[in-house]
Amino acid sequence: MAMTEEPGVATVVAARDGDQRALDDLVSGYLPLVYNIAGHALGGHPDTDDVVQETMLRAVHGLPGLRDPAGFRSWLVVIAMNQIRLRHRDHQRVPVTGPVPEDVADPGADFVDLTIMRLQLSGQRREVVAATRWLSEDERELLSLWWLEAAGRLTRAEVANALELTPQHTAVRVQRVKAQLDAARIVVRTLERTTRCPELAYVVAEWDGVPSPLWRKRIARHSRDCVQCERCGRDLASVEGLLARLPLVPLPAALGFDPATLTGSQVAITQVTSAPVSGGKLSLLVKGAFVKPLAAAAAAVVAAGIVVAVLPSGEEPVARALPVASAQSTTTTLPPTTSSSSSSVPPSTTTAPPKPVPPPAVPVTASVKKGVSTWNFTGVGKALTDVRAGWYYNWAAHPDGVPTPPNVEFVPMIWGTKFTDDATLAKAKANGKVLLGFNEPDFPDQANMTPEQALDLWPKLAATGLRLGSPAVAHSGDKAGGWLDRFMTGAAQRGLRVDFVAVHWYGSDFSDAAVGHLKNYLAAVHARYGKPIWLTEYSLIDFSGGSARFPTQVQLAAFARGSSAMMEGLPYVERYAWFALPDEGKPGTGLYKAGGTPNEAGEAYRAAG
Repeated sequence: MAMTEEPGVATVVAARDGDQRALDDLVSGYLPLVYNIAGHALGGHPDTDDVVQETMLRAVHGLPGLRDPAGFRSWLVVIAMNQIRLRHRDHQRVPVTGPVPEDVADPGADFVDLTIMRLQLSGQRREVVAATRWLSEDERELLSLWWLEAAGRLTRAEVANALELTPQHTAVRVQRVKAQLDAARIVVRTLERTTRCPELAYVVAEWDGVPSPLWRKRIARHSRDCVQCERCGRDLASVEGLLARLPLVPLPAALGFDPATLTGSQVAITQVTSAPVSGGKLSLLVKGAFVKPLAAAAAAVVAAGIVVAVLPSGEEPVARALPVASAQSTTTTLPPTTSSSSSSVPPSTTTAPPKPVPPPAVPVTASVKKGVSTWNFTGVGKALTDVRAGWYYNWAAHPDGVPTPPNVEFVPMIWGTKFTDDATLAKAKANGKVLLGFNEPDFPDQANMTPEQALDLWPKLAATGLRLGSPAVAHSGDKAGGWLDRFMTGAAQRGLRVDFVAVHWYGSDFSDAAVGHLKNYLAAVHARYGKPIWLTEYSLIDFSGGSARFPTQVQLAAFARGSSAMMEGLPYVERYAWFALPDEGKPGTGLYKAGGTPNEAGEAYRAAG
């Protein structure tokens, strides 16, 4: 693949001065670079395209204030890294379990798969890309920049600037990540051997199959010390040479602008004087430079004060598609066109359509048992009131900006090891009467703790004096010898207090039988431990395939009604919480759209309980 030239200083200057065509060229020219940085740093997480679009949006918004046009690329890379770190911090602060959104660049494949497939890699080039799965978040951040440095797309000074390090410190970090990447390459080779040695089979007996730095160390150590496996470390080609021959991964269709997608449609651009941007993920169209796939129905986004709506030909703008609160706006309607430029079309001003009248609140009492898990989103307070939940939690020790309605209880959580400090525990004590323990400690990408580690920290949680729930395992809470069973056995042996048992459950059977499956699981957990049960995450998701499969709204609504009625009648189920309150407009299990309006499943859950 030929290396494309990025726009030069003249294009940056022209775009900064308001040349629309230059801005188009600047955005489309640098989009592949940003996509590759975010893709490698995030490992192809579904948030990748959101990070890319937020980076470009911030760059476009800040371009008029750029003093040094020659430093545009370095400035853009810094913005990208800041967005990546912000995503990591948000992910750690409010961890999201449950459904994995299907808005990845290529559904069913992570960025490693995309790189191998789209660049048609084989041999050691394939191995080095596959090895990146075994790196930590920090290591992948550095690798995403050094990768492009080795390929000649970034300078060492730009890498150091993005990392906020000196060039000397950057060199040390690069050498360290090279060593970790080589160790991961050995792991890939070791695991791909046709016949595994008996010792390796013993080493990986408890491995769940998910690559992680911890298992990288264990498997690499075995390979170095094993007579049969040590040959996997021989003849490793220089990683710099392998990366230097790798071009940029092509943009996915979701980030590529195809003028043909606008044929037969009208594009309405609404200039907004003040538009709320926080609280939700945005799809972005910057003057036709790039756009996510467009639904046939009306869709709108808010981006740096601009709402862009793509409407079916001949349709009027749909009021609910323009979520702009208290904003003065004028709407410019453009005729169908295949050009990304709109400057030559004379505007026609119309009055923005009125907002739809929200449905009246249902005057009924909330269920004490029924709850929801949620994160902050536009309309969360309205949704919490409307859904008739008696309680909620957000995986944190405090509401973290979520407005708590009257008569709705907030329940704090100590998510994992990092949150057992005295300050966080004090926040939890100040914000609730009940405390939830660690979140899915049996999953490497969640709390990731052994039962022994959790037991060692448990006295700190118990010292708050709050009523205390067990760590919430992702699965197998009813199994002898499972994570929860080992924890509860250890707690009894050490004399540690556990007031109730918390579990999660996701059903892969979307039929009416799902309610019975859930009931059987809850009964088995209660029979094993004899304590009250809190089901703190539950819904329907099938994780058996390569990517998550979700039920229809009809299936979700039926399950919401049936499961709530079932659990309301079980005396040993104290509380239950649906995953999750927000519906972000993607395939998933959310209940309420931005603004606090329920979908079909949300209406069913609101009426249940």
